[in-house]
Amino acid sequence: MRRPLFPVLLSVLLLSGCAGLELPDLSSYDFPALPTTTSAAPTGDAATALAALPVKGRAPKTGYGREQFGQRWADVDRDGCDQRNQVLARDLTSVEYKPGTHDCVVLSGALLDPYTGDGVPFLRGEATSADVQIDHVVALSNAWQTGAQQLDEDTRELLANDPLNLLAVDGPTNGSKGDGDAATWLPPSRGYRCAYVARQVAVKATYGLWVTAAESEAIARVLEDCPGEPLPVSALAG
Repeated sequence: MRRPLFPVLLSVLLLSGCAGLELPDLSSYDFPALPTTTSAAPTGDAATALAALPVKGRAPKTGYGREQFGQRWADVDRDGCDQRNQVLARDLTSVEYKPGTHDCVVLSGALLDPYTGDGVPFLRGEATSADVQIDHVVALSNAWQTGAQQLDEDTRELLANDPLNLLAVDGPTNGSKGDGDAATWLPPSRGYRCAYVARQVAVKATYGLWVTAAESEAIARVLEDCPGEPLPVSALAG
């Protein structure tokens, strides 16, 4: 049995099933949270939390692989629905489910893409599913190089599946982001940038990751335009 790096784990949040939800205002919405094993919760607004993050150089990518973050789209809350479908159900509207799956497999829906502000239809299928992708707001390779390689396997799996770090977004736009941090990529929609970098800060604070100097400066520049930007939260230890 794998043992966590940190001594405390909170109970897993019971998400409210996989029922379709009206698309929230993504500029201010605090997503449902999963537990992590960090030693302290980030406090204050996004700028305050950013100032508290360690600033270090990027660690080598040596040893990185998607498998380092556990099962892809794991059902970490054990409610029978995997995280990919839960995020689709949360972020899409007009959701239709595959019959016989207890509303756990999304067949279609409509996305108001936070990164571009455009409407994007979703239709499950080999040629169409990639039109809407699930983005790790803090890319996993970036997380690996800014402290995640020091976390235990269970915590890395939580990081990869925590709704705090997941957004349904336009597929091609997500492809343009790659594994970039805020110093190399920001959403085309300027109106979403404050919420986007605030979410990156929240993920890094929650999982004990650091930022590079360039990344910290880029986030700070964005937050200058939105003083007091709320900090999204996840369920925290201690």
